[in-house]
Amino acid sequence: MPAHDESGESDRFRLDVMSAALELFEKRGFDATTVDQIADRAGISRRTFFRQFGSKDDVVFVDHDVTLAAVRDFLAHSELSPYDAVCDAAAQVYERFAGTPDTTRRRYRVVQAVPALRERELVMVLRYEQVFVGTLRDRTPDADPLTTVQFAAAVTATHNYLLRRWLRDATAVSAADVRTALAAVRARFTAPTAHSAPTAGPTVAILPAGVHPDDVTAVLTRHFGAVTTTE
Repeated sequence: MPAHDESGESDRFRLDVMSAALELFEKRGFDATTVDQIADRAGISRRTFFRQFGSKDDVVFVDHDVTLAAVRDFLAHSELSPYDAVCDAAAQVYERFAGTPDTTRRRYRVVQAVPALRERELVMVLRYEQVFVGTLRDRTPDADPLTTVQFAAAVTATHNYLLRRWLRDATAVSAADVRTALAAVRARFTAPTAHSAPTAGPTVAILPAGVHPDDVTAVLTRHFGAVTTTE
């Protein structure tokens, strides 16, 4: 008999309430919508609402809480290299939000209309970045601390840029596009440098599909130094 997944049921319940709240926020406006109206639309009591959510602000970002928990769990158990794991986690975040386009776009419209929610969203973004930094610090303790922070920030910024482009401009951005962009970030930050010890024999560079030629040149230059040709 399968185990009873109370955590999954709780997440589903909270996401359903969030969906009901976002519909009301978009229709009536965030400030004009009351907790009683949200509770009534979701079929719960006012008391249950406050037991599950601290405020109207909290209910807007429920899926971020659920997604962040999934990211932590993935990074804690992933057998990928630390840098690959962080990139993969960011790609999974995009896939989760892109997989619920109506809810994600509705939340985007609601947040853009309320300055306080835009500030709250910035805090949510920072939480993802902090999880990435923590993972890299734990698994690559000898890495340069500044590079660790820069890599986590670059991964987060790349994900957010592509997600917002999809939301704001209705530009088609696939999960594959996101993974390619993140692979390019990884290549920039983890490529060998010109000061690395030389290797015997030929060097093979494996780069992700879709990398711009300028990025290929930059990677090769960092490894071999400036290349000159003679006729």
